Amino acid sequence: MSEVQPSEPGPATPPQNRGLSGWQRWLPGLQLLRSYQPAWLPKDLIAGLVLTTMLIPVGIAYAEASGVPGIYGLYATIIPLLTYALFGPSRILVLGPDSALAAIIIAVVLPLSAGDPMRAIALASAMALVSGLVCVGAGLLRLGFITELLSKPIRYGYMNGIAFTVLISQTPKLFGISIDSSGPLRDILALSKALLEGQANWTAFAIGIGTLAVILGLARFDRVPGILIAVVAATLVVGGLNLDAAYGLKVLGPLPEGLPGFSLPWLTLTDLSTVLIGGFAVALVSFADTSVLSRTYAARTRTHVDPNQEMIGLGAANLAAGLFQGFPISSSSSRTPVAEAAGSKTQLTGVFGAVGVSLLLLFGPNLLQHLPNSALAAVVIAAAIGLFEFKDLRRIYRIQRWEFWLSVTCFVGVAVLGAVPGIGLAVVVAVIEFLWDGWRPHFAVLGRVDGIRGYHDISRYPHARRAPGLVLFRWDAPLFFANAELFQNCVMEAVAQSPTPARRVVVAAEPVTSVDVTSADMLVELEQALRAMGVELRFAEMKDPVKDKLLRLEVLERIGSEVFHPTVGAAVDAYLDEHEVDWTP
Repeated sequence: MSEVQPSEPGPATPPQNRGLSGWQRWLPGLQLLRSYQPAWLPKDLIAGLVLTTMLIPVGIAYAEASGVPGIYGLYATIIPLLTYALFGPSRILVLGPDSALAAIIIAVVLPLSAGDPMRAIALASAMALVSGLVCVGAGLLRLGFITELLSKPIRYGYMNGIAFTVLISQTPKLFGISIDSSGPLRDILALSKALLEGQANWTAFAIGIGTLAVILGLARFDRVPGILIAVVAATLVVGGLNLDAAYGLKVLGPLPEGLPGFSLPWLTLTDLSTVLIGGFAVALVSFADTSVLSRTYAARTRTHVDPNQEMIGLGAANLAAGLFQGFPISSSSSRTPVAEAAGSKTQLTGVFGAVGVSLLLLFGPNLLQHLPNSALAAVVIAAAIGLFEFKDLRRIYRIQRWEFWLSVTCFVGVAVLGAVPGIGLAVVVAVIEFLWDGWRPHFAVLGRVDGIRGYHDISRYPHARRAPGLVLFRWDAPLFFANAELFQNCVMEAVAQSPTPARRVVVAAEPVTSVDVTSADMLVELEQALRAMGVELRFAEMKDPVKDKLLRLEVLERIGSEVFHPTVGAAVDAYLDEHEVDWTP
């Protein structure tokens, strides 16, 4: 599209409009509303209703697991969802209390609160404020680039690991069995033992498996809210037939009442250091978890998400939780896929979910009291099934075997160690693989091939012609401490294997993008060693920034500044002229 130039300048933008425009980039939710399509509204509304049925039990459960009363789990759900809808860039991410944070929160809250629930929530709220400030700071400092370490195989491994973990964690609930979740492998053993001991509630299993069948059966119909239908049907069946009392089904039960209010948590100086450390730890975990989940869903929905704004959105949600009687929150790997499976299109799903929880607390605390836990487990299991990625992994296995095993490593790490350690393990493996490519890179001695322009690897073209006395050497990596000695040895070996006595070495340096102190000192040593042998050292096609580094690292003042040639061809021509060699390039 061509750009139209105005014939004369238009009126200046008023200062207040310029300010609004500047603020809009920090408020993705407002930008979304401007492009919101009416056709999305029914889908977001239905997904919000489905999400409400999950937000309540999960929020209460994670609050208790974090050492605070259950009602505060709902407070940590309502306000963060509304805040993230305004500041968060992801269209589908659901935030709230998370199991990954529960251990960190309770480790701070339990010893300091001494059993006082009000003191416990004050401590947890203060941790949310610390976590929020750290995340907002990370976003403003543009540290979201860390997510660039998360390649597609790592994201696949992470999501497959999360899906497997969620699937296993919910299966006992499907049988009406309660176990203390301690990882998928131990959960499988605990479930097997409970089944062998006859602890299964088969009525609960029938309700759960029936709910799952309805959800999966209706999933093929885009316009049918299968999850909502299944949840409502399960609630009506259990309530109408009084199955919870007759067969001991575990149900949600009546909800507590009341909405969150603004409250600034106050701490004593003795608590401050512990809360700061705990809040920082929470920020790191939520940062890692949210980064991966956001990037994964951005790829799934083919949308772009700014990782720096994601950190700001997460931080703002935590700040809001801390100021409204909540506790630290993160992205949810169980509620997000439920929202997606229910047809969510935008963050209005989270808004409707937050409003739904608020309305139930105010006007219908008993409306979902007969919702069976096994039906909720079926909802999560159905969502987890949709998370597995196998098709593209088969393609990766076929074309890049090591990246497939990297994905498997991430999957095993997440499934065995947990989400964050699993991601860390996969990232470490990926970094090692990246460093290996730079540590032991490809290199080549070059020659002239008849009929092909340029200079090429003589190992691939054994009949390539080489100028007498000239060694053309190409190094396909940056020069740094880990490969400096290898570079020196390879150059010296190329000189020793030259078919004619070497008089000059030209390093084709176009692939060399950087040097460090170690490699700079090595180049000086190499030049001195070659000079002692009567061999000159030159460089071709070296980038200007690399030349600047060599100047700054005091290399050029020791080997001379007249050692560069613009191209390999120019370097060959200069050698032939200076040494009066009769050879046709």
